[in-house]
Amino acid sequence: MDVVQRGALVADRGRFLSVALQDWVAETFGHRPIDLVPFERALTHGSQAAANYERLEFLGDRVLGLVMAEWLFELFPKEPEGALSKRLNALVTGAICADVARSVGVVPYLKLGKQARDDGASDSDNVLGDVMEALIGAVYLEAGLEGARHAVRTCWQDRASRQLAAPQHPKSALQEWAAAHNRKAPTYEVLERSGPHHAPRFRMKAALGTFAEAEAEGSSKQEAETAAATALLEKLR
Repeated sequence: MDVVQRGALVADRGRFLSVALQDWVAETFGHRPIDLVPFERALTHGSQAAANYERLEFLGDRVLGLVMAEWLFELFPKEPEGALSKRLNALVTGAICADVARSVGVVPYLKLGKQARDDGASDSDNVLGDVMEALIGAVYLEAGLEGARHAVRTCWQDRASRQLAAPQHPKSALQEWAAAHNRKAPTYEVLERSGPHHAPRFRMKAALGTFAEAEAEGSSKQEAETAAATALLEKLR
């Protein structure tokens, strides 16, 4: 096969992949992109290219917070600020963003370096959560706030309205339990950090002085602290 034929095949494959991505974005977010570059960048991990999702993730994180706050404000008109904040915090965690990313089919479109892929980055909550936020950022840049609003509400589906009562964060619940039972305030300690940079694992200990303690793991310090607080609450109950 000569150079011209190989070049034509590569070009055809590139056009096919671009059309497939464009169709997926349109079906998933309700917006057919004019410029695919931001969406390709939103799906690109730092191990693959310098032009990766990090800047778009920064933007998308803020857009998601605004859109979700607005949505909750509409859904729960009688709830006070504290209850709305609990709902918001529960809906924009990295784990939830990663769960949404999996449900809408992000994984096949990820662009990862070989080492990152071998290390399991395609199933990392950290990576998938960041990519989901980056995609929201890409939608916002091209379709504005209205487009981002539609994308978030479509992708999060009934997650925003699923719980009748505002969820209480496990760390807040543990703090309240300690105060109600005249115990020392909870403390959190990193016991171990493992895994590659893009997919770390943290093992944390939550303790109420010497009264009780529990350990748990997570893909971030915050996630591990929350899991440890949950484990300790289960012990106390």
